[in-house]
Amino acid sequence: MQVNAQTAQVDDLTLIALPTAVNCADMFVRFTLGEWRLRNLIEETSHVACALVEAAIECADPKTSRLITLRLRLSGEYLVIELEAARFVMPPTSPDLRTGELPLGGGAKLIWCELPLPTGVNANAVPLPRREPRRSPAAEALGDEPDVDPELIQRILFGLGGSMGGNA
Repeated sequence: MQVNAQTAQVDDLTLIALPTAVNCADMFVRFTLGEWRLRNLIEETSHVACALVEAAIECADPKTSRLITLRLRLSGEYLVIELEAARFVMPPTSPDLRTGELPLGGGAKLIWCELPLPTGVNANAVPLPRREPRRSPAAEALGDEPDVDPELIQRILFGLGGSMGGNA
């Protein structure tokens, strides 16, 4: 893992070590990489992330914390897939993948796998997600905002102040 490479983008998801977590991990990868415009990495990333989550579920001890955190990070020329879990055994991965693990406090581990970004792309070149400003569904149901006469608003505010034009 490139320790000195700066993380350009990161997103994570905390899951409970249950079989449904695998589908959630797949949706998380697909959504995040779609937002990052790295659609060509979705299948391989999803495969690796789901294998890590499955391994975490198999190793989970029902008597301890069953929370696992799946994280996607863009750093340097790599997409890093990280998983934090209490008990974990690394599943078999492709020999092309750079992998590793770091012990964390309380017996937890951080497992990571690096996938190279496409040729000519580095973490800083991946655009940040953009979201369009949207009105709430309730505001949309009301339609366009009515035009308000500023003079009318001034008279209402003046009236609410308790003074009626100097007449007591």
